[in-house]
Amino acid sequence: MSYGKVLVVEDNPDILELVAYNLESQGFEVVRTATGENALAQIKAKKIDLVVLDLMLPGINGLDVCRKIKQSEATRHIPVILLTAKSEDVDIISGLEIGADDYITKPFSPKVLIARARTVLRRNAEAASAASSETVLQVHGIAMDTVRHEVLVDGQPVELSATEFAILRHLLANPGWVFSRNQIIDAVRGGNYPVTERSVDVQILGLRKKLGSQGLYVETVRGVGYRLRGMN
Repeated sequence: MSYGKVLVVEDNPDILELVAYNLESQGFEVVRTATGENALAQIKAKKIDLVVLDLMLPGINGLDVCRKIKQSEATRHIPVILLTAKSEDVDIISGLEIGADDYITKPFSPKVLIARARTVLRRNAEAASAASSETVLQVHGIAMDTVRHEVLVDGQPVELSATEFAILRHLLANPGWVFSRNQIIDAVRGGNYPVTERSVDVQILGLRKKLGSQGLYVETVRGVGYRLRGMN
């Protein structure tokens, strides 16, 4: 039984095999490639459920591959986990802002990789099952159709990553309520998900930018966390 088809994009053959071996040992089907160009071709040719993507690739780099995946109507639903040897915030922020769903900094534990792969795929499955709720959430000119997985701001469509969508959905469903970073993580990704508070800050920053002037309603409550300002 396969738990999903994962495309691993890594030009270091040792790391490629390490990642592939650990995924396959846990029941995932793995497609291997060492270049961004071939990765994009594989995504078009095969039904890929998850992309594990190195940032530093020859030719088309990882950020450009991620950008192309998330800009395409046909592939933007595919979650992307970035592999990076860099720990600077600027690299992580760049990846998350263009739509990556998560990141892992090398060197990493195979157990962490498996946990994050499972969580990202579970979150996507939960988002897909939201169609049964047939709920439209609307606050401050921000309208979210959870069935079609669409967001409109003052009537104009806004493209969000899967994580941004999940965070906004939680805030829209609870306007006026203040949530700590850990509460947001628990609501969006599950309580055991290995993620930092800084990651939540980065996702909120990207969400505010994409919401434009309406992003001002996503407020920081100093020393506590975040809230979507209530209507009153």
